[in-house]
Amino acid sequence: MSSATLPAASDTQSLTGAEIVLRALKEQGVEVIFGYPGGAVLPIYDAIFNQNAIRHILVRHEQAAVHAAEGYARSTGKVGCVLVTSGPGATNAVTGLVDALLDSIPIVCLTGQVPTHLIGNDAFQEADTTGITRPATKHNYLVKQIDKLAETVHEAFYVARSGRPGPVVIDLPKDILIGKGTYKPAPSTEHRSYRPQVEPEAAQIAKAVAMMKAAKRPVVYAGGGVINAGPEASELLAKFVRMAGFPCTNTLMGLGAFPASDPQFLGMLGMHGTYEANLAMHGCDVMFNIGARFDDRVTGRLNAFAPHSQKIHADIDPSSINKNVKVEVPIVGDAASVLRALIAAWEADTTRQDREALAGWWRQIDEWRGRNCLHYVQESKIIKPQHAVKRLYELTRECGKDTFISTEVGQHQMWAAQYFGFEKPNRWMTSGGLGTMGYGLPAAMGVQVAHPDALVIDIAGEASILMNIQEMSTLAQYRLPVKVFILNNQYMGMVRQWQELLHGGRYSESYSEALPDFVKLAESFHGVGMRAESTDDLDRVIREMIAIDRPVIADICVDQKENVFPMIPSGAAHNEMLLASNQISSGAGVTDEGTALV
Repeated sequence: MSSATLPAASDTQSLTGAEIVLRALKEQGVEVIFGYPGGAVLPIYDAIFNQNAIRHILVRHEQAAVHAAEGYARSTGKVGCVLVTSGPGATNAVTGLVDALLDSIPIVCLTGQVPTHLIGNDAFQEADTTGITRPATKHNYLVKQIDKLAETVHEAFYVARSGRPGPVVIDLPKDILIGKGTYKPAPSTEHRSYRPQVEPEAAQIAKAVAMMKAAKRPVVYAGGGVINAGPEASELLAKFVRMAGFPCTNTLMGLGAFPASDPQFLGMLGMHGTYEANLAMHGCDVMFNIGARFDDRVTGRLNAFAPHSQKIHADIDPSSINKNVKVEVPIVGDAASVLRALIAAWEADTTRQDREALAGWWRQIDEWRGRNCLHYVQESKIIKPQHAVKRLYELTRECGKDTFISTEVGQHQMWAAQYFGFEKPNRWMTSGGLGTMGYGLPAAMGVQVAHPDALVIDIAGEASILMNIQEMSTLAQYRLPVKVFILNNQYMGMVRQWQELLHGGRYSESYSEALPDFVKLAESFHGVGMRAESTDDLDRVIREMIAIDRPVIADICVDQKENVFPMIPSGAAHNEMLLASNQISSGAGVTDEGTALV
């Protein structure tokens, strides 16, 4: 049965449960499913075979299926869709589901299940999927009646995309998939019980405007919620920041929400954020947080976080407000709606700002900027990882293609965040909340599926890339020209860094022995491999990598001893940063400068 001959949504023709699922996915706008077959979901795969409306991407591991759907969702703003079988298929997906939950990525994951009459009998490939995934998802369902099937799928997509986005699991017993029922279109009315607050309260907006207009040392702190709210939210954020004349910083997940090249941008905030962003946060008197959840990697020691500031927190998720940090003005609402209301109220309010104080604040920020905390010295032929990322950024800007970056997790992730500038939202895919090694390659795969003409690069480490290296096979099968840019220092770099700084240089199990030859590995997966062993090779390898219209692994041999700075040690405050040794050897001087303001 082709897509053209599938019964229309209004028909009462009897369909199998599998056909109902696909009909519902199509109505929800699903264009692609990332999945891996198994016995419990073969009815859905049979239905997929008989239609052409929805594309299926066969991954090599279920964890990768979820990460690929995350990349697809994060880069498009749509809901990603995953299909896995029962038992190990579902349990393999759990890491990706938790990753999506912590980073607020909208995913619907269809899992197979044994027939309803066998549930609880320890049947072959049975697992308590709804029990296992309850803390790993925003919501989950076990469908036991076929007449509830279409309704459940529609509701799952609504839940995944509404409010604070997140992953939703639908567990599908095999007898439901092979049974017969009728299709029910998506309801046109509002959901009866789940109706997230989108529009902010006018009174709270007015309080926020009054507080910010009186500010002498303000800072805007924007997170991934701005990106989740759509491109308009990022445009409104830039408009407000420029209108107010405030400095702006982003979380790791918020990079791209405000243009990196804008003079009012302070860089990333937090553990490996910039000197100026962290000291501005420490010294501010008014903080406006929009779309961020006060994550511990951003706040540092809570009792020393922005200690003399009044705080405004705007978030779509009311449970995130006052959860970690108590605020004076809570605002519940969608980031775009909040910013739209804020701009209107700001323009209507005739109160004058203290421009003299604001100018003094900018002079202090410029003094901190003068420290040039991301400075490094590339003086030998050994490639500094910072230099590799910076040259990658500069050369991708020359190629004229829309560029999307994913990362694995570790030092390379932080260097990518520090040295690769993002001017637009949805171009940066990384695992922020869970810190999942193996995320970057399948996420890049999902991005490339969504944007076939774009340049998609996974900035990776040699340890993390091996977590899901099998997805190189998927890239080859679907001719997805993803580029893997490995910063190869032969160590689990962030583990080694912490062992050096916090554990007396005892490098316990952090050196990666018996690494593969990544050039030959790429070739074995029908891709192209290349290597840069010195600075003389770097630009040539990057240019060739960009130009090749095939999957590529570029093995960039970098300085093994390089660490990521600035760094706020775990349990320290923003004004207790460690900088590179060629700038400052300890945090002592930083404390004096940071506290001088407050």
